[in-house]
Amino acid sequence: MEDVIEVYHRPYDPKRPVVCIDEQPIPLIGETRTPIPGAPGRPARYDYEYTRNGTANLFVAFAPLVGWRHIEGTQRRTAQDFGAFLRYVVDDVYAEAERVVLVTDNLNVHGVGSLYEAFDPVTARRLAEKIEWHYTPKHGSWLNVAEVELSVLARQCLDRRIGSAARLSQVVAAWVKERNGRKV
Repeated sequence: MEDVIEVYHRPYDPKRPVVCIDEQPIPLIGETRTPIPGAPGRPARYDYEYTRNGTANLFVAFAPLVGWRHIEGTQRRTAQDFGAFLRYVVDDVYAEAERVVLVTDNLNVHGVGSLYEAFDPVTARRLAEKIEWHYTPKHGSWLNVAEVELSVLARQCLDRRIGSAARLSQVVAAWVKERNGRKV
């Protein structure tokens, strides 16, 4: 726990940005009947029946010292998916950084092995050498600020039925744009 807290106390350094990463599965739930919109004095009405349209996964990368986040939807949460998300963060977002200081929990795919499952050994090693790993303790994933960000996302954006991955991407992208604009 002290290790993660120490990371959060570091001053901002663009050559060593602190990035918190987590993910969350999202059920895709569709309507069986068209909802009746609300009117003055009458709330919107939704049928209790719904259709299950599978699940999606949301990866979040959150840089708490600058109020920036990126959320990417995937069909699954595999080591290859996590490795590809890390590559985006390291190579695209923080290409100029010397090292990316990464805070994550101890999920089985949150490790250097994901890079080796997703990429050839040369690329995986290059990416791994650019990451400084910090893990939250078991039963202490709440120390990961990305998990807090996912909680806010759930309350502000995902508090309704979303029936498709395309619609999920739309509402999440709008939420991210608004939050990043305010540097929350």
